[in-house]
Amino acid sequence: MLCTAKEILNDAREKRYAVPGFNCIADVMIRGILDRAESLRSPVFLMLYPGELDDKTWWYYPAIVRAVADRYTIPIVMHLDHANDLDVIRAALDNGFTSVMYDGSSLSFDQNIEMTRRTVEIAKSYGASVEAELGLVGGVDFSAREKGNIPNILTQPDEVVTFVERTGVDLLAVSIGTAHGTYPQLPKLDIPLLKELNAACSVPLVLHGGSGTPDDQMRSAIENGICKFNVYTDIRIAMWNRFRKIAVELKENDPVPNGYFAQLREAIGDVVEAKTTLAGANGRV
Repeated sequence: MLCTAKEILNDAREKRYAVPGFNCIADVMIRGILDRAESLRSPVFLMLYPGELDDKTWWYYPAIVRAVADRYTIPIVMHLDHANDLDVIRAALDNGFTSVMYDGSSLSFDQNIEMTRRTVEIAKSYGASVEAELGLVGGVDFSAREKGNIPNILTQPDEVVTFVERTGVDLLAVSIGTAHGTYPQLPKLDIPLLKELNAACSVPLVLHGGSGTPDDQMRSAIENGICKFNVYTDIRIAMWNRFRKIAVELKENDPVPNGYFAQLREAIGDVVEAKTTLAGANGRV
């Protein structure tokens, strides 16, 4: 049941819950996410990060998602995350992505508006949704060779109305104190700022950096306007911890793959369940 972000997030905004988005790259991740989301009767975003793209990813990833989506009875959004190249965005749309993000957070305000507006024009002909980012969610740049922390630039409420009106964007990622990757210290989300942003914004709000953010702060963010939040680091950590456990516990030299693939899917699914329940998205289908 492939659908657009707009189709599911308007309901989330009206009823004050959020839909989690999970970055994933391989079949074991896709299935782990979808199986658990379906068991929870929750809509879900499957997200692909362009930094993990290679030529074959364009064949495999959307082909797998398109092939399995109709076997599930929940709404699934196939979303391109953090793209800043229009050719990559077009390729994603050509391959069936139903939602794309143009990340102009490193650009000037006017440049961000122009590039996001162009993305919206392209996506419109495909019937796809567009997410943009205003402000800058810092943390780790996964595509950088030298890893370092990028500082946050908080979203300004007085820019939101102009940005949304001039771009026609469907959903807006805002910066209120989260970060990508792991936190060197726990964040403190600026909920008063979020309230101002939600009051100013006519489209659903998105929070990046959903991994590691304390549950009480996440609940407060959802109560005050966040309709989608992104998760990747928590899934990577869960998979790696389960990999290590499997390596210690397995005694065979040639174990059957189905057994340890199932364990990896379970580890992924546990993260999906925790985040979906936190979001209040369970039972919404």
